[in-house]
Amino acid sequence: MKKLNEILGTEFPFIQGGMANIATGAFAAAVSNAGAMGLVGAGGMDADALRREIRTAKANTDKPFGVNLMLMNPHIDDLAKVVVEEGVHFVTTGAGNPGKYVPAWKDAGIKVFPVVAAPILAKRLERYGVDGFIAEGTESGGHVGEMTTMALVPQVVDAVSAPVIAAGGIADGRQMAAAYALGACGVQVGTCLLVSEECPIHPNYKQALLKAGANDTVVTGRTTGAPVRVLKNKMARQYLEMEKENMPLAEREKLTLGSLRRAVFDGDLDSGSFMSGQVAGMLHEVKPLRKIFEEMMAGCEATLKGLEA
Repeated sequence: MKKLNEILGTEFPFIQGGMANIATGAFAAAVSNAGAMGLVGAGGMDADALRREIRTAKANTDKPFGVNLMLMNPHIDDLAKVVVEEGVHFVTTGAGNPGKYVPAWKDAGIKVFPVVAAPILAKRLERYGVDGFIAEGTESGGHVGEMTTMALVPQVVDAVSAPVIAAGGIADGRQMAAAYALGACGVQVGTCLLVSEECPIHPNYKQALLKAGANDTVVTGRTTGAPVRVLKNKMARQYLEMEKENMPLAEREKLTLGSLRRAVFDGDLDSGSFMSGQVAGMLHEVKPLRKIFEEMMAGCEATLKGLEA
């Protein structure tokens, strides 16, 4: 089986998660320069904003980088064109079916890897000729499905013939080795990169992640069919209370409007939405991206050697 770095032309078999408001062009370039596949996260962007961020990434790295597109973005038709016009070589998609855009992307030589939370979706998407899949378990931060990475990855591997990348709940070499054991060719990481020196989030966000324990994330929005994993704080608890009381969606949306921006840019510990995966309890210090990747690689190799012994 080809490893992800061989498929993508990167040094390490890692993709950075496409985190909205966090995965800027500058951050994607920093990730690529550190040896992984950096992604510009287009969630919340319009076409002009995405074009700007892609150009920023190009100005800051000569290494491969890609774009993550949220298919429920109201500007998605325009965003789908921008990645072609700007000569992007790698696209990941989330929250929907990218089928109608795939032919144009493939004609432009773009590698397409949809994020899937269930094997049935992967099976359905394989017929569009996508290049691979990111099987993301419910342990991840942000928008989540129901299946765990441990259960999801091998079922997606069995369902499709294209390469599969494991995502959700991966922050060290042991988890990476487990992803290989499940049949993945590489991993996507997000939460562990939030505490990198290069990550552009507010210092309060980083500190909240470093302080978090194993049980300090919670999933909000299950009742609306749009579940999101965040760190527990005043806003998350209030939202869960509103869900329990079955308050109107409009009321709940008032509470969460702009909450991700409040976390990322203002570091508002009470009313920000601090998206984070369950691995938050494993994060103990702020490090350079390169060091995070090297330590994961070394940990993975040590784990695999130990298993052989």
